[in-house]
Amino acid sequence: MRKLFYASIVLAAFVLTGCPVDKMAKMAEDQQLTINPSPLELHGDSVAFTADLNLPVKMLKKNTIYTAKFIYKYGDQEMEVGAIDFKADDYPQSDVTPPRASKRFSFYYTDDMKNGTLEVQGIAKDTRKDKSAESARLPVADGVITTSRLVKDVYYPAYAEHGYNNQEELIPTRINFYFDQGRSNLKYSERRSERGRKFEAFIAEKNVTRTVTITGTHSPEGPERINSRLSEDRAKVIEDYYRKQMDKYDYAGMADSIKFILKPIVDDWGMFKAALAEYDGISDDQKSEILNIINGPGQFEEKEKALQKLPSYKKIFKDIYPGLRAAMTEILTVKEKKTDAQISVLAKGIAEGTMSADTLSIEELMYAATLTPSLAEKEAIYKAAIKKADAWNAHNNLAATYIAMAIEDPSKAADLAAKAETQVDLANKKQESPEAYVNAASVYLMQGNVDKAYDALNKALSLNPSSELVSGLKGVKGAIEIRKADYKAAVNSLTGAEATADNLFNKGLAQLLDKNDDHAISAFDEAIAQDKGYALAYYGKAIAYARKGEADKLIMSLKDAISNDASLKERAINDLEFRNFADNPGFSEALK
Repeated sequence: MRKLFYASIVLAAFVLTGCPVDKMAKMAEDQQLTINPSPLELHGDSVAFTADLNLPVKMLKKNTIYTAKFIYKYGDQEMEVGAIDFKADDYPQSDVTPPRASKRFSFYYTDDMKNGTLEVQGIAKDTRKDKSAESARLPVADGVITTSRLVKDVYYPAYAEHGYNNQEELIPTRINFYFDQGRSNLKYSERRSERGRKFEAFIAEKNVTRTVTITGTHSPEGPERINSRLSEDRAKVIEDYYRKQMDKYDYAGMADSIKFILKPIVDDWGMFKAALAEYDGISDDQKSEILNIINGPGQFEEKEKALQKLPSYKKIFKDIYPGLRAAMTEILTVKEKKTDAQISVLAKGIAEGTMSADTLSIEELMYAATLTPSLAEKEAIYKAAIKKADAWNAHNNLAATYIAMAIEDPSKAADLAAKAETQVDLANKKQESPEAYVNAASVYLMQGNVDKAYDALNKALSLNPSSELVSGLKGVKGAIEIRKADYKAAVNSLTGAEATADNLFNKGLAQLLDKNDDHAISAFDEAIAQDKGYALAYYGKAIAYARKGEADKLIMSLKDAISNDASLKERAINDLEFRNFADNPGFSEALK
């Protein structure tokens, strides 16, 4: 902030062309001008400042206008920024009250404006005689602090799910065996039934098996229910039979890895009620009578005896009860899958055209791209996937790969961004997705279209992205919000972003620009913890310490910044953030 008192130099510069103008010029030495901020600062794409100007009492005379004109001068160029006009008619109390005016100005910034000076020129005019006089132009603020331009653009390759389950999958095989009333021996007729032959054939195939769960049950009537071991025995007899079959088919080395789980069910109406619901041999009213008993008060045996008194009992005894005298067997076997190595080899062959695309499913092919660290190989596989199925996620993931390539090699960013944009458009035409819009945002940011990138991120957020995707996109969003000079929003976004060195640095920068120096220092330290050589994080700390007036810490941080990136020395020499330390010997030493 700077206050200027126009002294004799201002007065001398006026050409005395008439009494009112003459008096205005003489009194101009007492006017006060404040520029905020001073030096000027860049935020977003513009430099904005507020000028507060107070004129002396009785300076404005009837039929006069006093104008303070602001000019920004840089190199051999200059630009009129605007003016504050004081018309005598607008200040009828100027004889007793100092005329005051405050006005905000802004101008679009270009890189050649960094080193310049804001100047003011006073113009006194007598409107009645159409005469005027101009003062000399005086510097009122230096420009421009460009700390906001330290923002690190962040791009996030958003890959969509490949759809392939690379985890172990278990396939259930279910076979039931039935027993005579009150018995637990496995009958020959059961073993040789279609179910029994299927069971034996299954064991003979030596499928990789994890568990065998055998649920033994009984029907509700007395002879079955009172034998408390009947359900357990029925389950056990199937386990014994299973183990004998494994011996028969030489399960050496495999049998011990199979877990048998026996689940005897005693005094339970659940299975009976399920069977009753499917049974159509009695009326709905008769079913209601049965359910009223089962769901009513009393012990299991009391309910079973009550059922025996119903006219429908003979039907359910004959048709439902036999199905409850069972051992229900569920075998969980491992689904056979190709190994990751096999998938990788086959995918490479498909991408090179030496193997049929039908060798892998589209899900396996998409999964194969995740198995290689090579971006070139990913590109080839995703191109093959597009040729095979032309699916949205294949187009999206090819776009993500181009973005990753651009991050790896910024010199090719323009060409890769164009390729990625084509694939993003194709993906979204087939199916809109948050992944595609996040990729679009990275593309637009690479192309310098900040507003379009921001709109794409908001569209992605509206499509219910996963928490992982949100964490990634918030890094891009925070960088954009810094460029848009929305620092509080940037801090909020970056607080929820993936904790990378770039995101942590940007968070610190947003806090610094939001005048929160201590929090900024903490975030810069977090970035340095992620990357010890992060020069800009040290430089950010130096700015924060300069603003806090802590010279020793400023100098130490600046030395660390320059030791990691020598180009920052030149920036620091011309950086107005450090203007108050120009005469500090330690600061000068750090820049040698």
